[in-house]
Amino acid sequence: MQAVILAAGRGVRMLPLTKTTPKPLIKILGKSVLDHTFQALPESVDEVILVVDYLADVIKNHCGDSFFGKKIIYAQGSEKGTAHSFLSASKHIKNKRFLFIYGDEIVDKEDIRACLEHESSILCWEVSDPWKHGVVSLDKDLRIKKIFEKPKISGKTLISDGVMVLKDNIFEYIADKGVNDEYHLTDMLDSYVQDNVVFSVITDNKVGSFTTPEDVSRIEQILSKKQI
Repeated sequence: MQAVILAAGRGVRMLPLTKTTPKPLIKILGKSVLDHTFQALPESVDEVILVVDYLADVIKNHCGDSFFGKKIIYAQGSEKGTAHSFLSASKHIKNKRFLFIYGDEIVDKEDIRACLEHESSILCWEVSDPWKHGVVSLDKDLRIKKIFEKPKISGKTLISDGVMVLKDNIFEYIADKGVNDEYHLTDMLDSYVQDNVVFSVITDNKVGSFTTPEDVSRIEQILSKKQI
């Protein structure tokens, strides 16, 4: 099985840490975020399409052509937004179904396993600041019917997260130009979930946002407790 890992962003809010280090290589408990991600991948994933742009050579030097026993294929990302970076992986997709992960998030191997139980799925979890995220609307069978990007609402709400199982027809959908003239993957996903059966996988394993330098120590404390 293939996995697509998006590791192209600048991580501006993580400055000054990301001045010389790409966000996916910031260390948590002595290991980079990408190290944690690759360790969480199931054995069924034998090839990873790693989408890079900002400080791409640093990531390539770190991962090489094989990383944690997974073959690596590099795709050139874009500053035009997550949708453009994601689309660059399309020419490397070999099968109808693949795993997708945001490369700057701490993922849990059990969450990945749960997502893979469905033909198509998106990991979801509850937050108190939905205006920062892609909020999901579910039907009675927990199928995702719509994704709203950064809605002006408050209170605990279910949002989409950075672990997904997608089919190759996702690349047929188009993202409209959004804020800062960027094209967002959320727009593609919103169209995708309306046309395809996509189940939500609701988790309580999330460590929360990995956005600012202050998040590093907070996440390290959470992960340290999990390892006890």
